[in-house]
Amino acid sequence: MEFHPQPTAGPATPWAFPAPERGALPGGLTVLSCHRPGQQVVAVEICLDAPLNAEPAGLDGVATIMARAFTEGTDKRSAEEFAAELERCGATFDAHADHAGVRVSLEVPVSRLAKALGLLAEALRAPAFADDEIDRLVRNRLDEIPHEAANPARRAAKQLSKELFPAESRMSRPRQGTEETVARIDSAAVRAFYEAHVRPSTATAVIVGDLAGVDLPALLAETLGAWTADTAERSTVPPITADDTGRVVIVDRPGAVQTQLLIGRIGPDRHDRVWPAQVLGTYCLGGTLTSRLDRVLREEKGYTYGVRSFGQVLRSSADGTGAAMLAISGSVDTESTGPALDDLWKVLRTLAADGLTDAERDVAVQNLVGVAPLKYETAASVAATLADQVEQYLPDDFQAQVYARLVETGTVEATSAVVSAFPADRLVTVLVGDAAQIAEPVKALGIGEVTVVTG
Repeated sequence: MEFHPQPTAGPATPWAFPAPERGALPGGLTVLSCHRPGQQVVAVEICLDAPLNAEPAGLDGVATIMARAFTEGTDKRSAEEFAAELERCGATFDAHADHAGVRVSLEVPVSRLAKALGLLAEALRAPAFADDEIDRLVRNRLDEIPHEAANPARRAAKQLSKELFPAESRMSRPRQGTEETVARIDSAAVRAFYEAHVRPSTATAVIVGDLAGVDLPALLAETLGAWTADTAERSTVPPITADDTGRVVIVDRPGAVQTQLLIGRIGPDRHDRVWPAQVLGTYCLGGTLTSRLDRVLREEKGYTYGVRSFGQVLRSSADGTGAAMLAISGSVDTESTGPALDDLWKVLRTLAADGLTDAERDVAVQNLVGVAPLKYETAASVAATLADQVEQYLPDDFQAQVYARLVETGTVEATSAVVSAFPADRLVTVLVGDAAQIAEPVKALGIGEVTVVTG
């Protein structure tokens, strides 16, 4: 029997994160475009300079309601008509608010790009913000808040922000507002926030996909180019300050069979030259199933299904300052809370004393750099990363440079970065669980003063 010859792999193709082309529309909108052959679904990201710290006092959550209202009708179409037009395009439209600003996302087949960009421009240029639609969005948001409070991971994140940041800082409060502040929001408040902060001169559009045969300048001129408004300077943001005095806060959930762990502090963001080494070291500590934390807490001790460490950029400013949340998260069964924290701190202290191994460093580099071509295979992932760079005031080639730096980073440098990121005596620990069962074992560890708050 003869078989067809087995296929053999071809030569490896060099890969680098895509570089965008920059341009601008007459209305002031900055445009970043990136041609990705074969990506027939085009991704569009619009970065609006409407950060959470710009929300009026007592109206936390108005940015979120505004973002959600962009799809709820315009000066030409009702909410139902707008949704129907999106469906006819085969498009998805989403928007959310965060500390850096409001992000509007669109994905659509390239064959329907012109129509979808027209709808996007219409939503940005003339949103209806109808009273009944805003009232419905407010009610929906109020319904979500109790569900979020019942989620241990969300509750832990809320408490950690409250603990780390000063009470007057917007970062200390829930990103999408509280029941009290959201209940005050009406269409007039949403309209006022929109008029104060949403304009093309401070916005950026990122467009990624197979743009062969697309006259993008003409298409943009006909759609987003119709969006005009008074010019303005980009928002200024206050510096980020935080108190990382080592301490433990238990959010009491009587009868809970698990304890949610969230341990964190703030540290350098992507503007700091230590960022690649910090990414590498953090990945070795808790970025995957082969990391130190998982090897001890999951494989050896069986306390958890998984523990992760990560760095998440909070906000950056034009002068190159900012901060990232550095955190360790996971959950353990209630009885194992004390032992699990004890072993977690032993991992941190051992890391500080003995450092990472070359083998750990090599595996991390292979995973982080080797998976990049797959991670950025879709237009949406490339567009989202480029938009992140815009919001964080980073150069267009930043992500490409990060991968080059990761390859060059040695074991000693990665060790120094992760030890600095997670000092055993400067971490705020939030535990959501049964205080009656876990408070005393945690106090015995001596990792900081223990406080119990209601859940």
